[in-house]
Amino acid sequence: MAGNDAIIEVRQTAGGEPLKFAVTVRDAAGETQHVVTMAPATWQELTAGAQTPAACVEAGFRFLLDREAKEHILARFDMDVIGHYYPEFRARFADYLKGA
Repeated sequence: MAGNDAIIEVRQTAGGEPLKFAVTVRDAAGETQHVVTMAPATWQELTAGAQTPAACVEAGFRFLLDREAKEHILARFDMDVIGHYYPEFRARFADYLKGA
């Protein structure tokens, strides 16, 4: 996929339970907008607090972009839903977090 060429901008828009983010994905073909939520517990499970929540969301998008076009990524979703579509998500996540 063209995921490696994409620019991913993540902006946290709300704290608390859940955390909320506005995500823009840009590439040569244009851009898409997404709203992502994530429980603080999910962030801790995925990163052990070693990365910011925004870096965690960015890594999730890099994972998704390696598997589908930005236009196919849901406009609104919770980070936990990625594992429902891609069972390997948690096992592979650390590889994507390193690049975030």
